[in-house]
Amino acid sequence: MTIETPPPTVDAPWGISLFSQKIKGWIDRLGTAWVEGEITQWGVSGGNVYGKLKDVDDDATISFTIWSSVKAKLPADLTQGDRVVALVKPNYWVKGGTLSMQVFEMRHVGLGDLLERLERLRQKLRAEGLFERKKRLPFLPHCIGLITGKDSDAEKDVLRNAQLRWPAVNFRVVHAAVQGERAAGEVVSALKTLDADPEVDVIIVARGGGDFQNLLVFSDEALVRAAAACTTPIVSAIGHEADRPLLDEVADLRASTPTDAAKRVVPDVAEELSRVQQARSGMRLRVTQRIATEVERLGALRTRPVLANPVSMIDLRAEELGRYVSRAEELIERRLERAHTGVAELTVQLRALSPQRTLERGYAIAQLPDGTALRDASSAPAGTKLLLTVAAGTLGATVDT
Repeated sequence: MTIETPPPTVDAPWGISLFSQKIKGWIDRLGTAWVEGEITQWGVSGGNVYGKLKDVDDDATISFTIWSSVKAKLPADLTQGDRVVALVKPNYWVKGGTLSMQVFEMRHVGLGDLLERLERLRQKLRAEGLFERKKRLPFLPHCIGLITGKDSDAEKDVLRNAQLRWPAVNFRVVHAAVQGERAAGEVVSALKTLDADPEVDVIIVARGGGDFQNLLVFSDEALVRAAAACTTPIVSAIGHEADRPLLDEVADLRASTPTDAAKRVVPDVAEELSRVQQARSGMRLRVTQRIATEVERLGALRTRPVLANPVSMIDLRAEELGRYVSRAEELIERRLERAHTGVAELTVQLRALSPQRTLERGYAIAQLPDGTALRDASSAPAGTKLLLTVAAGTLGATVDT
């Protein structure tokens, strides 16, 4: 029969040993569990393996131990950087107060599972439009940002080939881990540093290839989103034809190798000088042809009679102009004559109809005192004052009867 330990209080606390035993008991009851992660540390000592597993999505790490008896049954190619699934059992060491995981089985994550997850992330990013935001690379970058491993062949290839093509090219190199647990964070930090530099015109992310799992860092969602958020054009030069990391999809240009990246970002000075020379020759030929054509046209114009003797054109037109002037004068005179005759006829008609001509024949106009014309004798009784208008002047009169 087990005697329950009373709960601890301030007056009756547990000893460290008892508390540790309680922790061990709780942990032992958890049993085994399958976990997935990336091996970030792998060391062999006395035939046993001591290492660490990191979560593939979050910042969480556990320590693990593989005893030599179990290690002999595991795949021989397990190493740091591998993505694995493991059957572990938590083990609390009472004496040292540490927690570790005892590994009973460990295997690589199935390639099918990784590809399925990668494809889901690919579709998600494509739906957000991150693969469509392509920026044009500058024709001749003054300063190139380069993110690569320190003293790597990729760095040497990019620098050597770029300087061979354009000796005056400048580089700003930021070294970062290109595999392992630190890689994604360091590459993201390098991207932000170079993107914030106003002198950097284009950024190359270079690595000299590698196996599928080692390249998974370049499909990290945080890294891909950081690349998509850059305002500076990005060139992905991971150097892996078979498996394309997601960085290739979001980059503004994908290069097959670091050497290819250098050739596609930096123009060849010899080729450009040849093109300039060709352009100069073409321009010289066109200008010469244009001048020759214009000289020929000018010569043809100078041989025309009108330019040889400009006065001849005036003499030729002078007689014709004289005829037009004479004809115009004749037409104007005829028009004036007809108009004069018409005015005279209208004057005669007007005078014939004029009241003055009637008065000249002996008639008079009688007006009442209010100025109205007298038309009816009954309108002027005896004594009415009248104003008589005759052909030459006016006179007053009084009605007698």
